[in-house]
Amino acid sequence: MKQGEMPMKASIIDLRYKMNDVLKALDRNEQVTVLYRGKIKGILVPSGTKASMGMKEHPFFGMFKAVDETSVEAEMAALRGGRYSDL
Repeated sequence: MKQGEMPMKASIIDLRYKMNDVLKALDRNEQVTVLYRGKIKGILVPSGTKASMGMKEHPFFGMFKAVDETSVEAEMAALRGGRYSDL
């Protein structure tokens, strides 16, 4: 983005009806601020730029490490168990 240039702001209506303009702004490596009722809900960042946080720094990465290593099938069987055994 050039100095003095304002970042694009898009409302929910713009996302719905003017998505092509939003995509063109992203192609120009501009960030797009998404607004809902005048308040910022998020920022769309072009995929070519680096995110401010790496995946491993994200708080949800590895959140189940402390949980035991049960298989998905065993976990689903445990969740479904009571529903059929009550009949």
